[in-house]
Amino acid sequence: MRRTPRTGYYVPMAAGGLSRKVKIGFGLCDLGGNLFFTIMGFYLLYFLTNQVGLDPAKAGAALLVGKVWDAVSDPLVGGLSDRTRTRWGRRRPWIFVGAFLLFGAMPLQFLPPVRGSQGTLFLWAAGVYCLLCTAYTFVNIPYGALTPELTEDYHERTVLNGYRQMSAVTGTFIGAAAVLPIVGAFSDPRTGWLVMAVIMGGVMLVTALVTVVTVPERGFGGTGPAGDGPGVFSGGGAGGGLRSWREVLRQGPFLLVLIPWALHITGVTVVQGALVYHFQYIYGRREAFQPALMLLLLCATAAIPGWVRLSRRLGKRNSYNLGMGVFAAAMTGFFFLGNRLGIRGAYALMALAGLGFAAQYAMPFAILPDVVEYDLAENGRRREGVYYGLWTFFSKMGQAFAAALTGWVLAASGYAPEAAAQTEATRQAIRLLSGLIPAAFVGAGILIHSFYPIDRAYFDKLASKARLRGA
Repeated sequence: MRRTPRTGYYVPMAAGGLSRKVKIGFGLCDLGGNLFFTIMGFYLLYFLTNQVGLDPAKAGAALLVGKVWDAVSDPLVGGLSDRTRTRWGRRRPWIFVGAFLLFGAMPLQFLPPVRGSQGTLFLWAAGVYCLLCTAYTFVNIPYGALTPELTEDYHERTVLNGYRQMSAVTGTFIGAAAVLPIVGAFSDPRTGWLVMAVIMGGVMLVTALVTVVTVPERGFGGTGPAGDGPGVFSGGGAGGGLRSWREVLRQGPFLLVLIPWALHITGVTVVQGALVYHFQYIYGRREAFQPALMLLLLCATAAIPGWVRLSRRLGKRNSYNLGMGVFAAAMTGFFFLGNRLGIRGAYALMALAGLGFAAQYAMPFAILPDVVEYDLAENGRRREGVYYGLWTFFSKMGQAFAAALTGWVLAASGYAPEAAAQTEATRQAIRLLSGLIPAAFVGAGILIHSFYPIDRAYFDKLASKARLRGA
C-alpha cells in the first residue's frame, strides 16, 4: 500500500496479483448492474407504451427526466464516496445501502396506477424512475471507483475488468432470456411484470452484497485523514466539489475517452429501445427477438477474452475502435439488408454485432483507470469517485437523450401501440432507430477516440511519475 498525496488515504494495491476470489467477487456486482441496464434499456419504454398505455413521446420524456436526474446525482455520489470515512471503507457502505434501495424500488417501477390520465401516468413513470436510478447510482458509482484502488498494474486492470464484463454480459443475458418468459408465465401481464421486477431486484441485491463481502477495502476509524476531523465524510479534499469536476473535464485524455463512451452508449441505447419494436412490426415475430438478443450476447460473451488478449497486441484504444467499428458495420447492415434477409439474416447480423459489441464491455473500464493514473502523475491527486461520477453522468445523459429520441421518433412517425400493424412511415422510423442512427453515433465516437494518447509506453511513464509523487 502507498500513501497518496494531499488526501492521506491509503490505497490497497495488489503486490502479487489479485486472487481469483477477489476478481470474481468484484465482477459479480456488474451482473446485477447490467441486468438493470438490460431491463431498463430493452423493455421499459416498451412496457410504458404497450402495457401502461403511455404516449411514446411522454414515455420518452419520462425516461429523459429520470436519466437526467440520474446523471446529475452521479458526480455528487462519486464525490461523496471519495470523502466517506468508515471502518468498512469508503465504497462498500454505499453499495450495501444502494443494493437494498434497488431491491425495493424495482417493483414500484413495474406497478403502474390502475387508472390515470396521460399526465398522471407521466408523473408516476418519471418520479419512480428517478427513485430507481438514484438507488442504482448508490451501487454503481462507488463500485466503479473501486477498480483503480484494487490494482495499479496496466494489464491486470484489463484482466480485472474482463471478469467484470463477463459478469456484465451474464447479467444482460439473464435479462434477455428471462424477462419475457417470466411475464408470459402469468395470465395477467401486470402480475407478470411485477413478479419479474421482484425476482430481478433480488438478483441485483444478492450480487451487490457478494461484492461487499468478498472485495477488500481499507477501513477508517472515527476520523478521516489529518485535517478532516471526525465523521463519516471528510471535509474538502481532492475528491469532491465543482472545482474538481472542472479540473477533470479540462484533461484531454479523459475527454478523448469520455466523449466516445457517451456517443457509443447513445447509439447502443437507441438500438436497445428499438429492437423489440423491429422484431414485432418489421418481421411480425416478437417472439424471435429473445433468441436474437441471446445470440448477440452469447457472441459478445465468447468474444470478451479475445478482445482482452488482442488489446495486448493492438493496445486498448485500437482494440476498442476496431470492436465498435464491427458493431457499427453490423447495424448499418441491419438497416440495408435486414429487411431483405429475413429472420435468419437478422440472426447473422446480430451475431456479428455481438462480436464487436464485446469490445464495449472489455475496453472502456480498462481504459478509465489509466486516466485516473494520469491525474495522479500530473496533478498529484487521486479522485476516482469524481472520474467515475462524471463518466456515468455523461453516459447517462447519452442514455437519456437516446431514450427520448426513440420515443420522439416513434411519436413523430405516428406509432400506435394498439395497432397490430404500423404505417410505412413508422416502419421506416423503426428501421432507422435499429440501424443507421445508432451506427452514426458509434462512428462519431470511433473518430474522436482515435486521438486518445495513452498507450503502454505512455502509461509506464505515468506510473513512474506517480510513484515518485507518492514516495
